[in-house]
Amino acid sequence: MKDFVVSTAVVAEMGMVPGPEVYWMAHFGDWLPLHINVVLIKGGGKTILVNSGPPEDYLAHMNDVWRQELGEQAQISVPHSGAMTQVMEAWGIDPASVDFVIITPLQAYAIGGIDLFPHAQICVSRTGWIDLFAPKHFDPRRHMAVPDRLLHYLLFDLWPKGFVRLLQDEDEIVPGVRTWWAGTHHRSSMAVEVDTVDGVVAMSDVAFYYENLESNIPLGILESMEECRDAYARLQKADRFVSLYDPKTMARYPRGRVAGEGTAL
Repeated sequence: MKDFVVSTAVVAEMGMVPGPEVYWMAHFGDWLPLHINVVLIKGGGKTILVNSGPPEDYLAHMNDVWRQELGEQAQISVPHSGAMTQVMEAWGIDPASVDFVIITPLQAYAIGGIDLFPHAQICVSRTGWIDLFAPKHFDPRRHMAVPDRLLHYLLFDLWPKGFVRLLQDEDEIVPGVRTWWAGTHHRSSMAVEVDTVDGVVAMSDVAFYYENLESNIPLGILESMEECRDAYARLQKADRFVSLYDPKTMARYPRGRVAGEGTAL
């Protein structure tokens, strides 16, 4: 199936992060901007989102943590026009009609809007889920990945309905939309591939900037260099790539249109 339409939009800005977070062992002394993008995939009678933006009720706490770690430059903000609800309205999509929300990685800035989509299966990496909730070593920052309110929602509202889907390392959401475990950034990091009339469109959080992938510059904030090399080699086979963080994404894909015909901002 190649009738999928892929669009993207910015839902938040993460301020500035140290250069070595983006580029491995490089750009020391630089501060680089990051945006938070979500992706819409439509086709075959299905509506699929990749990520759901940050939780607006948790931003103050997230910013306090990042302020202590990185300083005032690293502050996430959600402009009114970019909030998840406004983006869905601009796309002309009823949140209740969304069938799947794919989360990569399992972090608050990606999972924060899942409760806006009452009929969607929330799809996360099984490998990442196990690492987060049954880790070898206790992680005191779990709340920065899945805040308590959203964890309760996942476990007690969605799980009994069968709306939490733990993906295998190689999986298929629907025919024409595939996921695979990418590691690199987090244990829950995945890549999503979509078949379109313009070729295969891939997206992932393992390359913050397009230069990471296109110039083979490893991500700075990574957990495994080997996983990074493997993921980049596989992603480079796609016809188009969507960075979930690069501020250049909207310039590269004007009006948010990535591939296919039809829906676009």
